[in-house]
Amino acid sequence: MKRIFSIVALLALSMLVYTCTVTKGISKSKAGNPYPDRSFNSTPSWTYLSPEESLKTFNLPKGYHMELVASEPMIKEPVAIAWDGNARMYVAEMLTYMQDADASNERMNVSRIMLLEDTDNDGKMDKSSVFIDSLLLPRMILCVNHELLVNETNTITVNSYKDTNGDGKADVKRTVFEKPGYSVSDANMEHQRSGLDWNLDNYIYLTYDPIRFRYTTGMLKADSIPSGTGGQWGVTHDNYGRLFLSSAGGENPMVRVQINPAYGGLDLPDQLSDEFQQVWPIVATADVQGGAPRMRPDSTLNHFTASCGQSIYRGNSLPSDLVGDYLVCEPVARIIRRAKVINLKGKTIVQNAYYRQEFIASNDMFFRPVNTYTGPDGNLYIVDMHRGIIQQGNWTKPGSYLRGQIDQKGIAKNVGHGRIYRVVYDGYKEQPKPKMLDESASKLVTYLDHKNGWWRDNAQKQIIILGDKSVVPALKLIASGQQATLAEKPSALARIHALWTLEGLDAIDKNTLFTAMKDENPQVRKTAVWIGEAFVKKNDEEMLDKFADLKNDPSHDVRLQLLLSLYNSKSKKAQDLVQYLQSKNSDNDMYASVQKAMDRNNDVKTYGARLAFMPADERKMILAGAATFSSLCVTCHGPAGKGIAIAGTLDFAAPPLTSSTKRLAGDKTNLVKIVLHGLSGPIEGKTYPSIMPSLAANSDEWVASVVNYVRYEFGKVNSRRRPTDTIAPFVTPADVKLIREKNASRNKPWTWEELDKMSGVSQAKN
Repeated sequence: MKRIFSIVALLALSMLVYTCTVTKGISKSKAGNPYPDRSFNSTPSWTYLSPEESLKTFNLPKGYHMELVASEPMIKEPVAIAWDGNARMYVAEMLTYMQDADASNERMNVSRIMLLEDTDNDGKMDKSSVFIDSLLLPRMILCVNHELLVNETNTITVNSYKDTNGDGKADVKRTVFEKPGYSVSDANMEHQRSGLDWNLDNYIYLTYDPIRFRYTTGMLKADSIPSGTGGQWGVTHDNYGRLFLSSAGGENPMVRVQINPAYGGLDLPDQLSDEFQQVWPIVATADVQGGAPRMRPDSTLNHFTASCGQSIYRGNSLPSDLVGDYLVCEPVARIIRRAKVINLKGKTIVQNAYYRQEFIASNDMFFRPVNTYTGPDGNLYIVDMHRGIIQQGNWTKPGSYLRGQIDQKGIAKNVGHGRIYRVVYDGYKEQPKPKMLDESASKLVTYLDHKNGWWRDNAQKQIIILGDKSVVPALKLIASGQQATLAEKPSALARIHALWTLEGLDAIDKNTLFTAMKDENPQVRKTAVWIGEAFVKKNDEEMLDKFADLKNDPSHDVRLQLLLSLYNSKSKKAQDLVQYLQSKNSDNDMYASVQKAMDRNNDVKTYGARLAFMPADERKMILAGAATFSSLCVTCHGPAGKGIAIAGTLDFAAPPLTSSTKRLAGDKTNLVKIVLHGLSGPIEGKTYPSIMPSLAANSDEWVASVVNYVRYEFGKVNSRRRPTDTIAPFVTPADVKLIREKNASRNKPWTWEELDKMSGVSQAKN
């Protein structure tokens, strides 16, 4: 493994051509870095820079440069963008996010979504309108035909908006998904869902909530993901439908990439190296949560702490060696990482494309990249929230390190700005804009072989939304490798999109899949197996026989998909194939890891059976707590409470709950206090990079459900009172209310030392 990483590092080094813009105040330093010099600004200015001034602060490799697409006052506080089929851009704005260090008025319904247009096709937006206003911090947007799907903060409801008279403002609203009685954590708006990524498999993925959606007859239909998707801000996919997520809370720039989360949660310790976890800003970074331990001697951020907004570049306007690369934002470092994605016998690993450098870095202290996208023009787009404070209010409270920096440097003053950039390459010429919303399904089919993944994805989506099955014969020809309506033999990517488009139209048939299983390209064969899984679930013997023909396929991707698609089948033939795949690939740890992930996933599915002995009301509360834990708490405490290791290290981002059984089973008021007010400082002598934030904004019932689940699952506490119990082990909403009232004046997190003194718990390790 080390040898492979070394080879990749040498390849990356050989391709490094990096030019730095020298500006006033920038010096050379080798502090903490024995390798080639990095240029960085050791005394950065916190002065606001105009968009034109900001453009001069970026360092990019030779040939690449940044262009301004939109900025204030046209847009403010942008967090996400989406294009419709005609390349009109929708921009979600969080206008109340951290307007001061106390998060004042953050929950006001005054945010909006802007509609931007480039009417002369010069790459710059020149027309704008407020498409939707009076929103509460919009989180997710997705264009479907002539409508825009929107999710706001503090709700799982998704609404659809449409402009019917062409004035650029939505005038029709309808609800496409809601779940009555669904409890949402509103204590920390960073710890809520994001995404709405229409993946190649025609499911729409998001973070946090353990579901994915299918868009059917104008509505979103939820499908359960028992182990959750993981991730935090952003969901993206590659050309073959592999999802990529990141977790700022877990300080992990790439998570859940190994298998589709519907099969289970799987992260491998070597998918990221320690070297990859380190970041290389070109500016001293004062506003870092945790202070000095998070910085090098030269005052630059030393590793990822706010990874978000990742994407896979899939365009056709930038150099071809960028296609398939992983891009992830780090707004605290003011950088965007570019990584090579490597398939190592079925395992996905990443390596920084540059040796101790970043693809994009700025010394503008207000450059806050939060999202990246491949655009309709084939270029790379960057959403820059361009602001002072980037951390949510739970981490900027009075007395915190961050608050000191914010107040000292006046960081909070910069609000109400925002930029959208695109990265272009020397010699780029504008391309024709898409008009997919005005075209027939037969015309859309021709775009399935477009060189730009944005076009392929949106053509597939639009054909499925139109539901026009007249194109099914053409799609089957393309899937089989014949020309159909294309000018030449369809590429492997076109064949893959044709297969998934047929699946989305409910027009896939076994013979088409059988042909695809013999395709020369392993990703086409893998796709056929993935889609063929639906037949296996119906115990289709003919499909099982065809699966068996692939058991010795030369591609690990194909064989691993066989394992995933067969694993839960009750068929003896399927189970025999599973055993064969495991035994024949016992030297590859991916197969064993996949098995464990799916076993854990099945355990989650049947979790309710373990609670059968409980009274119905208590069981309901623990199950509610389990759902909250799998969507919220898992981000820091890890799946099954085992902690999340900071990539490339043995350190955890937050305490593993599995090693704290005695504490969790102890005084039940302690956990309630922690959930209400947070926890800081060392825990049993160990200091963690993040503090536990206050979740007091949630209801007494919500707090009780989380505490009861944690005590039951990790503290091994039985809900029933034993004869020796002096108090009931189960926490009721009334208990929470009483504790909340008794500590109403508290405005800072607890420490374990305080809690131990109050409860008389020994300081000895569990």
